Amino acid sequence: MQMRVKEVADLVGISVRTLHHYDEIGLLTPEETTEAGYRIYSPDNLEMLQQILSFKELGFPLKKISEIINDPSFDRQEALLLHKNMLLERRRRLDGIIATIDRTIQHSKGEIEMTDKEKFAGFDFGSNPYEQEARERWGDAAVDQSNEKIGKMPKSGQAALSEGMNEIYRKLAHLRGTSPQSEEAQAAIKEWYDFLNQIGNYSLEAFKGLGQMYVDDERFTKNIDQFGEGLAQFMCDAMIVFAESDKK
Repeated sequence: MQMRVKEVADLVGISVRTLHHYDEIGLLTPEETTEAGYRIYSPDNLEMLQQILSFKELGFPLKKISEIINDPSFDRQEALLLHKNMLLERRRRLDGIIATIDRTIQHSKGEIEMTDKEKFAGFDFGSNPYEQEARERWGDAAVDQSNEKIGKMPKSGQAALSEGMNEIYRKLAHLRGTSPQSEEAQAAIKEWYDFLNQIGNYSLEAFKGLGQMYVDDERFTKNIDQFGEGLAQFMCDAMIVFAESDKK
């Protein structure tokens, strides 16, 4: 199905001016431009636009994105998988930092004891294997700019994200002794699904796969279970039930 520039802009949530700019710099050239000057976009154009926006979300500059996607060796599927892994790794680290901050708050209130080492748990950003792969594929400058963008996230946005995430984790931790199929558990896991789709784009299959990762990857398990032992497994089970029930 072919679409005009205004239709693409409305679909994606970006401005017509942005699409015009992408065309002007050769980043995304429409399939066709009519004699009247209308830009017509094809399904292939939309796939490329998704890829461009994925790189942009990671902080890559437009010039570097153009170099990457126009390289003859560029593999779109490989790039998408690497994007996903980089974002999951960042989220894992943020989960760890958020959990540490929560424990520090408890410590400051005298509710728990923390060692000096525990106070800095989750703050090690030096060993992201996916980031290293990205550096090898796309260069240091692109990845450095991506990290800089993440670092500039407003504190108010980080705080809102943190509190929303923690509230759902706490709710699920309170329910982890119940059946993952219960109405309460499914209502809470739907909140988690909706929350994730506010900051990303998760299909039911992806949501189900993410839940499995919570128990398959001990790093996820450790971070999540800080809210309550067995929470990762409970969330995994509830996410499977939610994804499979919602398909029917």
